[in-house]
Amino acid sequence: MKTALVFHESYLEHEQTPTHPERRERLAYTLDQLKEEGIFEAGVEIVTPEKAKEEDVLAVHTRNYVDFLKRESKTGGIIDWDTVIPRGLYEGALLAAGGAITAAKLVCDGVSNNAFAMVRPPGHHAKPEIGAGFCYLNNIAIAVRWLQRKRGVSKVLILDWDAHHGDGTQEIFYRDPTVLFISLHQMPLYPGTGYPEEVGEGEGEGYTVNVPLPPGAGDECYMLVFEEIIEPIAHDFKPEFIAVSAGQDNHFTDPLTSLALTARGYAKLMEKTRKLAEELCDGKMFAVLEGGYSIEGALPYTNLAIIAAMAGIDTSNIREPESYKPLLDRVKDSHAIDKVRSTVEKVKRIHSLYWSCFLHRF
Repeated sequence: MKTALVFHESYLEHEQTPTHPERRERLAYTLDQLKEEGIFEAGVEIVTPEKAKEEDVLAVHTRNYVDFLKRESKTGGIIDWDTVIPRGLYEGALLAAGGAITAAKLVCDGVSNNAFAMVRPPGHHAKPEIGAGFCYLNNIAIAVRWLQRKRGVSKVLILDWDAHHGDGTQEIFYRDPTVLFISLHQMPLYPGTGYPEEVGEGEGEGYTVNVPLPPGAGDECYMLVFEEIIEPIAHDFKPEFIAVSAGQDNHFTDPLTSLALTARGYAKLMEKTRKLAEELCDGKMFAVLEGGYSIEGALPYTNLAIIAAMAGIDTSNIREPESYKPLLDRVKDSHAIDKVRSTVEKVKRIHSLYWSCFLHRF
């Protein structure tokens, strides 16, 4: 099997409210698009996940928080106004975390070249002791810890390109030198964290890399960050595995953000990530769906682009309908690239203390 798409029909059942941004149609519309484009006849196979075990969850989250989720899932509860706990939530969250573990396991065990866990609910805002921002369990962190505990993987690069900073993932690994966390995210935007000066603490100092992007940043901005920051640090770190928090709310049609990434941009991001994995860790890479709330305008195209890029399928014809172009023109800021260049230089200067790839510059 070349590329695995980890999916379960139960991912369509989670619902806070019918109009909540994080709702079942995020995946339902994507599945229709994938079938229409014939992705499953081109080397991509759906794999059904199993639920994560409680020991897997407790490797990341506290016992008090897990007990809280289990208790509130019986009657319904609330974490915050954006993160309601519907009945049965805990079992659904276990299945989402299990989807991330399944993706990691398929790749680690050589069953698949790479894997994309198309799961709900998302996870990267979930901290050890509490959920937030539509997230309950930190799926990608649970999968990374599983790789370390069950397969002896010593070093993992987590690349988080969701428009919202992955504050939960950052907190979990902030003092851990075995996990390099790199985040590209819009600023200002929820949750208000992810400044370049946030670099980790203790033994983990230098292993958190934040690259905030201004509103209107598009494809060329992401390519610049990938080539100038992600690639050189990754080569210095030499991971055994790459895990991607594949948020898709950076798309120019997303209702909750103000970035300007296109479906072609997502394809290029994933193609670069796949090639980086091939160079550094024998192609060992998996991705987990995070955000993305443009249900019709983006997700069917961006998920298709990501999966096709992972499978090595030609992505040159993947793009949004031509009628979307006026919106892209309004959202994209032609001056954003200059702001990003300035941020990139700042990040290099800060991380020249930790990474040899930047030492000669300062």
